[in-house]
Amino acid sequence: MGATPARETTAGSPTVRPGRLRRRLTIAFVLVAGISAGVLAGGSYLLLHQARYDASLHAAAADARYRLVLAGQFLPLTEQRRSDLLTSFEGSDRHVVLIAGNTWPSDPAYAPHLTERLRSTVAAGQLGYQRGSGPTRLLVVGGRIPGSTAELYVITDENDLAAGLEQLRNALAAGWVLVVLLAATVGHTLARRTLEPVGRASRAARAITEGLLATRLPVAGRDEFSGWAASFNEMAEALEAKITALHHAQERERRFTADVAHELRTPVTALVGAASLLRDHLDQLPTDARRAGELLVIDVVRLRHLVEDLMEISRLDAGREAVHVTDVDAPDLVRRIVAARGWPDRVTVDGDALRLRTDPRRLERVLGNLIANAVQHGGGEVRVRTARAGDRVQIDVDDRGPGIPAEHLPRLFDRFHKVDPARSGGGSGLGLAIALENARLLGGRLTVHSTPGTGTRFRLDLPDIAPAGVPSAERTGPGRASAGLPPDVGGSELTGGTG
Repeated sequence: MGATPARETTAGSPTVRPGRLRRRLTIAFVLVAGISAGVLAGGSYLLLHQARYDASLHAAAADARYRLVLAGQFLPLTEQRRSDLLTSFEGSDRHVVLIAGNTWPSDPAYAPHLTERLRSTVAAGQLGYQRGSGPTRLLVVGGRIPGSTAELYVITDENDLAAGLEQLRNALAAGWVLVVLLAATVGHTLARRTLEPVGRASRAARAITEGLLATRLPVAGRDEFSGWAASFNEMAEALEAKITALHHAQERERRFTADVAHELRTPVTALVGAASLLRDHLDQLPTDARRAGELLVIDVVRLRHLVEDLMEISRLDAGREAVHVTDVDAPDLVRRIVAARGWPDRVTVDGDALRLRTDPRRLERVLGNLIANAVQHGGGEVRVRTARAGDRVQIDVDDRGPGIPAEHLPRLFDRFHKVDPARSGGGSGLGLAIALENARLLGGRLTVHSTPGTGTRFRLDLPDIAPAGVPSAERTGPGRASAGLPPDVGGSELTGGTG
């Protein structure tokens, strides 16, 4: 399959931001690298630390044995010999502490406190040691001078050893920080490159959702993402082909409706003229022919209304209908509709003066169809209420009819849909569809609620100021006006009359 360049972004659509998955992958990579490097560096430091101090202790112990043997040559420890012993060790750069009754250090600067544990070990004839901590790190190894009860303690300065280990620790810590930073960089880069196809697929799906059906993903390589991209492109091509076919079928339906309405207009006009003449002379017809003439007149009137509805649907589909906004008193408009159609004894209008800016002709068309539907199928008194809800106006049309079965609700506003297909009387099935399209032109929503056996309520929700001058095709989007989609309702609230 040839790879078609994908449209990475679309006008007005938000870009795909780095998501939690990318951050999680980066953090996981950093944690694995950081913990591994930390364990390795820490373990290496501890092993080397122990080895260096053990080596220092072994060397100090061997040197202490040697010094004890040398110290035996100064026995017996007279005052002069004691002084010579201390001077000799200090001259060889070896600091010692001699305990023979009293304590004599060879250098007062190197005279650490000797612990009781060390003293008792040495007094028992064993070689003992102690290691100091703090600013001066001194290793003290002591033992008894052979052939004497005197104790000699050899002092080793481990400051250089501690400084070297501290430098090693700092170097390992700096190396660990460097490894973590490098791991964060590498992890972020790998996560971004790994998840980049996911981001492209998300943007491509968003573009297709917004109507850019030619969007495709680039296919490069043979990995899983490439197979995914190829499957996505196949799906997009199938979807584009299907929607294109539906669009062409929709266009054919629109042209057919417009052509039929146009072709019927002239002969129906002639039939209406003839039917009007026939109606004026019905009294002169024989009794058996009068009934047939009355039925003919009624059917011609119905045919005229059907053609008018088809013409209006065709104009709505073609997007040639615009909204002309002016001030309208909603309750007064409803009362005029009721009076003009001869329903004052069947329709009750509630609501005080309530003004809004909208197209009065289209509002009259919507309300006329809703009230006519309620009068024809409601089977009782119809009540129209007008009220304001915030910055919107709500007009409710209630009837006391039998309601609508739930299975008819999803198609209630479809064209030519009737709850009782066997019913020969009534409207053309276009009334509610035309009402829905005109409501959308006014920027409103048409919803319906019905309870079987109780009645039906249609609600027209309009803004205070309708959007003016926008053709219907631009407002509803391609294909939506002619598809007769139901309004935005939910669950059991999708019921109503048939129109």
